[in-house]
Amino acid sequence: MSIPHELNTAVSTAITAAQEAGDLPPFDLPPIIIERPRDPALGDYSCPIALRLAKAARMAPLKIAAAIAAHLPTLPYLGETAVAPPGFINFRLSEKYVQGLTDSILDAGMEYGRLHIGDGQKAQVECVSANPTGPITLGRTRGGVMGDTLARAMKAAGYHTELEYYYNDAGRQITMLGESVQIRYQQLLGQEAKLTDDHYQGAYIADLAQELYDQHGGDLINAPATTFGDYAKDKISAAQKISLARINITFDSYFNERSLYDSGKVWEALETMNQNGYVYKKDGASWFKTTIFGDDKDRVLVKSTGEPSYRMPDIAYHWDKAERGFDVVVDLFGPDHHATAPQVLMGVQALGYDTSFVHTVLHQIVSLIRDGRQVKMSTRRGTYVTLDELVDEVGADPIRYFMISRSGNSPVDFNLDLAVEKSDKNPVYYIQNAHVRCAGIFRKWAAAGLPADADKGADLSLLTHPNELAFLRKSLELSEVLEKMVTTAEPHHLAFYTYDLAAMFHPAYETCRVLHNDVDDETRHARLHFYRAAKQLFARVLDLMGMSAPETM
Repeated sequence: MSIPHELNTAVSTAITAAQEAGDLPPFDLPPIIIERPRDPALGDYSCPIALRLAKAARMAPLKIAAAIAAHLPTLPYLGETAVAPPGFINFRLSEKYVQGLTDSILDAGMEYGRLHIGDGQKAQVECVSANPTGPITLGRTRGGVMGDTLARAMKAAGYHTELEYYYNDAGRQITMLGESVQIRYQQLLGQEAKLTDDHYQGAYIADLAQELYDQHGGDLINAPATTFGDYAKDKISAAQKISLARINITFDSYFNERSLYDSGKVWEALETMNQNGYVYKKDGASWFKTTIFGDDKDRVLVKSTGEPSYRMPDIAYHWDKAERGFDVVVDLFGPDHHATAPQVLMGVQALGYDTSFVHTVLHQIVSLIRDGRQVKMSTRRGTYVTLDELVDEVGADPIRYFMISRSGNSPVDFNLDLAVEKSDKNPVYYIQNAHVRCAGIFRKWAAAGLPADADKGADLSLLTHPNELAFLRKSLELSEVLEKMVTTAEPHHLAFYTYDLAAMFHPAYETCRVLHNDVDDETRHARLHFYRAAKQLFARVLDLMGMSAPETM
């Protein structure tokens, strides 16, 4: 349990004890909030509950706070509890406890900050889900990094988590893909075939056609477009997986839209919704009564041609998710899903499921800035920058960081110039350099022929510099950040935290020396232990973001 949760329980226990002692009157207890004071001088944590109880208790908040503080149980990590106007209860960690966090970090290793709020529960995160019609581009990459980072946080919170990719491998887009490759193939045979504005026109289409020509010559001249489409989607899907693996995204499962048709799940969902009274016929089409759920108008599920609208397979897919028994599902979509995502969940409700377990996260677009100018991109037109091209140019780590560097509600301007800059202006360099600096200390220590385990059993009470203690205090926030990520499905909290952690570290590195001659041996060993813990902590948070922890830069 994290300290804020423990303090929450302690305050609740103290209020009950104060009421039993007659120091506080009976009242219903509102939610207790434990927060961090804006001014660190006031303490490490603060509770404003007395301000909320003033009306119910008919007492001054300051008097309520004093009564609660008087009945607080003893907590071994607290050094001081103080009541401050107009009614705050402020908690300060003991210096000994803070110093001892170095051992806590090292003992936990890559499990530091782990929570248990998801123990025994199944979670699924769906992201990317790009059609197998072209290379992974910048916009899809953002959802992928956000989803993968959330999945890592959910695993750290105790959830059995699956990262899933939904392939839209059915429908018109696959038809157009097949036709596009077929036309390019026909052109290689000298035929007068031309792409229309609806076809895919990227260079990769011509490459796929060339591959088929190299393998089969002209033998496919009479083959249907589906032959070309099946080949193209398989090749593109395989390439997409390789591209995503380059930025440390590997999916636990892949779900094909086609399977929903092959199994009859789409039509079973339609019939179940009809039996439940949510479907009606009009002008030859099947309509969904979404207005029952607050939509502004009803929506088509199956067109008069008999072709399902894009909503229908998505409803069947989320029905399948519900039947798989996930306790939590997080869907990450681009801004183009703003209207349709709620309609899909209405469909799941119409199938008889409470959809509160599904959290839909809509992220805004990514703009690529090159030489101070925005690059215009279109997958269908073939004018885009692929994920592979971006990795080749800037590497995986800047991509991972910048994609979660802002809230999903905000667009991201991916600045190539900044991403490759080797200075503290680049947040990726700034964070990773903290790990590099720690590694450098141990390289110099080893080069000097000093014992590798010299810090074993070090006197941690010598870690008294404000910069050392500030960094260690900051380390405690990791579990709080992970909990916030899991409960809000917002991975940018980790990016913000890691940058702030680095901002706490670099001043400590500049002021708390290890190898200087004026540092006595006992202090030297304590600080070596501190930097060993700092190195471990940066390795942990970088891993949670799917980034590397370099030893040199």
